[in-house]
Amino acid sequence: MVTAADRPPMSDPIRAVAGELSADEVLAALEDGRRVVIETEMLGSEHQVTLRHDGTIYYCDTPTTLHKHESPEEMRNCIRNQGYVDG
Repeated sequence: MVTAADRPPMSDPIRAVAGELSADEVLAALEDGRRVVIETEMLGSEHQVTLRHDGTIYYCDTPTTLHKHESPEEMRNCIRNQGYVDG
């Protein structure tokens, strides 16, 4: 199990507008320990979605829900289905 002590200190998050990054770019950043903040429109308002990975679980933290995914493929499907990434 990966602990906080095993991970490098958090750096500033990568910030992007929905559709600006590819799924591969987002997943690579998450696996490097970076957070990715996506600016998106939801219900007619601008919102931020924070994507992160703790070494085991991938998280999509939206204004209404915290989605948890156990594999890179689950995360890839989520960020594609939600329109957070290009393609």
